[in-house]
Parts: sequence; C-alpha cells; structure tokens
Amino acid sequence: MPQLKLTKTNIDRVAKPGGKSDVLYWDKDAKGFGLRVTPTGLAKFIAQGRVRGTNTDVRVTIGSYGAWTVDEARRKADEYRHQFEQGIDPREVAREQKATQVTLQTVLDAYVGRPGKLRASTAAEYRRHIEQVFASWRDKPIASITRDMVRDRHAEMMTGGLDGKRAAPASANAAMVTLRILFNFAMDEYRRGDGTSLITHNPVGALKHHWAKLGSRTERYVERGKVGAVWNTLHEARENPRSRDALAGIDLTIFLLLTGARRDEGAALTWDRVHLSDDPAECSWHLDQRKRGEPITLPLSSQAAALLRDRVARADKLAADTGTERSPYVFPSWSRAGRIMDARSAMETVSEVAGRHLSLHDLRRSFTNYAMRECRLEKFTTDLLTGHKPAQEDVTARNYLDLTNLGWLQPDVQKIGDWIEQQGRVAAAQASGANVVALRA
Repeated sequence: MPQLKLTKTNIDRVAKPGGKSDVLYWDKDAKGFGLRVTPTGLAKFIAQGRVRGTNTDVRVTIGSYGAWTVDEARRKADEYRHQFEQGIDPREVAREQKATQVTLQTVLDAYVGRPGKLRASTAAEYRRHIEQVFASWRDKPIASITRDMVRDRHAEMMTGGLDGKRAAPASANAAMVTLRILFNFAMDEYRRGDGTSLITHNPVGALKHHWAKLGSRTERYVERGKVGAVWNTLHEARENPRSRDALAGIDLTIFLLLTGARRDEGAALTWDRVHLSDDPAECSWHLDQRKRGEPITLPLSSQAAALLRDRVARADKLAADTGTERSPYVFPSWSRAGRIMDARSAMETVSEVAGRHLSLHDLRRSFTNYAMRECRLEKFTTDLLTGHKPAQEDVTARNYLDLTNLGWLQPDVQKIGDWIEQQGRVAAAQASGANVVALRA
C-alpha cells in the first residue's frame, strides 16, 4: 500500500483513483494512521491497529477529510492507538455508546413498526400512552429510566391523572403495562458492545406491590338505577356542547352505550361503514378490524341510528358552511389524527352521575349486563352483538350459520336500546316528582 506524509497539501494533490476499488495511503510518520480515498475522490481518515490480547487487526473510520483537519484526525488516531494498547476495541465502544442512547421513542417505533405483529388499534394505544403519560421521557435513553421514576409516575397518575385533577388508577396501570412491554422488547433487542443486554432489569418491576387496586372488572358498569340519569345527562350535554370535539366525545359515549363496541371500534368508525335506512331493521354498521375473528356487519337500534342521522346532518351543515368536504370519520376531531381518540370529559360526567370511576370500556360491560340481565338475551346472542366469538359455538354455528352479517339480531339490539331509553324516561319522571311514567309500547 502506498505511503504518504499526510498533510493538507499532499492530500489535496491526491488524484481520484478511478476504477472500482478504494486506495489506502498510510502516513509516513504515524503508525496506523491513514487515508482511504474512494474512486470518486472522497477521502476519509482511518486508524488501524491490533487490540492487545487478539490476533486480528481492527480498522476504524475517523471521519471525512474536510470535516476533520489532519491534526484533529491524527490526535484521534493516537486515542485509538492507546485503546488498542489497553485491549479496547473502539468499535465495541461505539456500539455500546449507540446502544445506551436508544430512546423510549425509538423502542416504541421499533416495537409497533414490526409488520403484521400488532393491530392498528393496539399500536395506537401504545403510542397514546407514550405521547401522553410519558411525554417527558420520550427522548430520554430508555436505559436512563429508573425504578424510582416509574414508581413516581404511577403514583402521580393514580392520584391526579394526566392533568393532575382527577385520579386515574385504571389508566395508570394500563400505561405501565405498555411501558413494561416496551422494556421487555428492549431487553431482547438492544445489546451492548460485549453482547450483553442493554437493560438487565425491567424498572416496571418496582410496581410489584404498588399496582392500583381496581376491584372486580365485572362490577365496573353503569348500574340499572343510574343508567337513566346517565342517558338523560348525556343528551342534555349534547344540546350545548363546548366544541365540535366535545360533542363527538359525547356522541361516541352514547354510541358505545347503545352498541357495546370497544372504544377504538367506535372512535375509528368511518361513514363508508355505516348504513342508514328508512327501515330501522336495515340500519347497520360494519366492523372490519375485529380484535378476534373476521369482519362483521352489526345491527343498529333505532336510538343508535337516530344519533348517527343527527351526526350526518351536522357534518353536512359544517361542510356546507365551511366549503369543505365532510370528514370520513363519524366522530371527527380537529386533532392531527382527524378523529376523536377518547371521550375523557364525557366519561367524567358519566362517572359523576354513576357514582363510580368508569372508562369507555366499562360501557361495553354495561351493554352486556343490560343484554343478559335486563333484556334476558342469551349469552350466544350477547357474544355476537359484542363481537366476541361465542363460547357455545357448535358445528352448526361454525359451519352453517352466517356470522358475518348479524342483521337478523336487530330485534335484540333494539330491546337493549328501548330498555335504556325507558330508564331515561323513568329517571326524568322521578326527577320531576312523578310516580307514573308512560312506557314504550
């Protein structure tokens, strides 16, 4: 290999080598210090040496000529030579430094970005937790997040929620489960220079004895004696909403109460998957991304259909007034996502009226309770209406019954809508002091 006294003047005189191979020039004065020139003339300083205790020469790139002066590159080559003498491989040092700088956001992006591994709704949930609950940690190296930090953030969420005003124990637990999953992924995926795991202990383990006690899940629903007041309060709130987003949150809450849908199934609903007809029995909505199972078409009660018709009218009026196209989402938002992601304010109202802290998912439990306990629907029917795979599914149901279009269950979902609306009339009568209320025929 050619030798060259590496000075600015000499390097500027080096011609492009042409061909397909790089040319290496070793400095005449400093052992292991050189310049690699590509066929196009790009020159980079390099250092080479044998790490003590090994039999292999190690070559590392210092940087491009121009970005580095000759003197700067020579000093860096001296540093590398000292590392070689100490038995240190600079490449392993660089790999470890890179690993220790992996941020929480980087781990999140890598985890949710794996093709075909997560449902879109699950990925959105994980992103929401990191963006809201751990916003100040997103750009921190994940290895710098400690057990104390985890314990303190969980305690803050339990007592004050995101805004410091209302306890959110369920949200605190859910967010920490997401964090635990990301740490477990990072422990397997990211390694130090010596091959050991970047993280040896999951800091969410600090919550082993501190998880929020939420009670039995089956008890978290709007009780029979409260559902009428909740129904009336939500309808009163939608008469004078603070904003378009606030109304979308209220209407999403009502929709979930009437359908038993999961939060994201309702929040992400688009108009192309809604069918409204003059015949109440023909009104339906299509669920194309189920947690389990194939896409299905679900019936709508007259109450749910009326809610959606009102949303259509409001959306069309807004589009006409602003000269824009109607949002594709049934429950749109001015946010970047274009649709509402939650209904926190509406659920705070529901929780206050119901006398217990409830989430949107608890409306799904409410729907299930009303279907089976109040309307006496069979569990097979209730499973179908809530998008669950029926536990009693037999050979006939599995091989002969059409379970993709559930329009034939419209009378059953109508029973639930009628019962909820009836409870609203009862609650209104009780609030006015009456002891008789006209029931639906």
